[in-house]
Amino acid sequence: MAIAVEMPKMSDTMEEGVLVAWLAEEGASVSAGDVIAQVETDKATMDLEVYDDGVLLKRVVGEGDAVPIGALIAVLGKEGESADDIIGQYGGDGAAGDAAEVKAAPPATDEGNAAPSGLSGIAPVAQAIDTPAPSVQPVGGDGAAPSVTPAASADGDRVKASPLARRMATEGGLDLATVQGSGPDGRVVKRDVEAALAGTGQTKAPAASSAPAPVPAKAPAPAAQPVSAGGEDMRITQMRKTIAKRLAQSKFTAPHFYLTVDVDMTTAMAFRGDINALTEAQGLAKVSYNDLITKASAVALGRHPMVNASYLEDEGVIRKHDGAHVAVAVAMPEGLITPVVRDADRKGLAAIAAETRELAGRARDGKLDPAEYSGSTFTTSNLGMFGISEFTAIINPPNACILAIGAIRDIPVVKEGAVVPGKVMTLTLSCDHRVVDGASGAAFLGDVKAMLETPSLMLV
Repeated sequence: MAIAVEMPKMSDTMEEGVLVAWLAEEGASVSAGDVIAQVETDKATMDLEVYDDGVLLKRVVGEGDAVPIGALIAVLGKEGESADDIIGQYGGDGAAGDAAEVKAAPPATDEGNAAPSGLSGIAPVAQAIDTPAPSVQPVGGDGAAPSVTPAASADGDRVKASPLARRMATEGGLDLATVQGSGPDGRVVKRDVEAALAGTGQTKAPAASSAPAPVPAKAPAPAAQPVSAGGEDMRITQMRKTIAKRLAQSKFTAPHFYLTVDVDMTTAMAFRGDINALTEAQGLAKVSYNDLITKASAVALGRHPMVNASYLEDEGVIRKHDGAHVAVAVAMPEGLITPVVRDADRKGLAAIAAETRELAGRARDGKLDPAEYSGSTFTTSNLGMFGISEFTAIINPPNACILAIGAIRDIPVVKEGAVVPGKVMTLTLSCDHRVVDGASGAAFLGDVKAMLETPSLMLV
């Protein structure tokens, strides 16, 4: 029996993946655990493994195609077996086709949108399907355009349509009996309804006796004017799509407020020099200023549980987390990723330094596992190495706060009534006001400042 291979969910924020490259040819024998393709997710490029033995009967999608989670991407089976039955179950719009025809009138129920059984158990989508084109018959010699012959339905008032197409038609006030289906056996699918609602799709002629008059199609939206005639278009990567969606959601959902403090880094700089003399002698990783801030933040999180919390609206709770899991923002050409240093409050500076460098290196190579960039309770973002003195960062959901780190600057400061040279770093804490109030955010930031100005406090 042929087996569907669907796009799996490879990260907690993934909604679709781009099939970067096929590593197995059609007709090749594969075993459970074999890698047949590489998939670009919102975080990294990952290997796609199969879970069954068999022959790769059909590669349904092409290299470079964006495929939603649960969509059909390949079919396995026995040598000589047909993949058509499996492909026929996927109705071209993300829902599996029903074996029987369904009435067009009633809207789809939740049960009607259930996914077919497969490797991931999630409903697949459409661009993966090779669908037959509708047949075209010329009209007499009057110069009229050829008409599309609709596929016959079982009877006059029954139409083949996927559950999603039925729901979209009902919401849009569209009579499915007037829509020409382009799916298998003339099935009406998502793209047919979208085209009909936009006024660009093929329609059926209504029956003389019983078919209702077609609903007037919506006028197509005016085409957007190009910004300029020149320039270069770049494909939006899965990572960039996720950044755009999640940070826009964060910015416009979580009420941000910002707290800024200047930190005298003179003692921290001397402390870092002493620590690195010890780590160098022992062959350990050097400690950076960012590592000091990670440690100080993690210790402070244990003292301020509301900063180490998440607002979970769907569950109706604010969850205070047990561990201090600090995500460190790492810049990449495609965007940004935040590998997580878990239980950073319990780790020494040398261990934090080594783990951070390993995670950052693997992040830039696109080799992080999903568990290594998920589950954070707090995030830091450092632009000091670029000479940025201060900035405000957007909260990384579901965290309640993110700490923006500026450069260490040589500026005059006043000490004991005298103006002297100083080494000052500016920290800005972005807070979700649904969770963190001004006083609690300020107390947390005050503890971070105190530990950086007196580093031995991190050890108490």
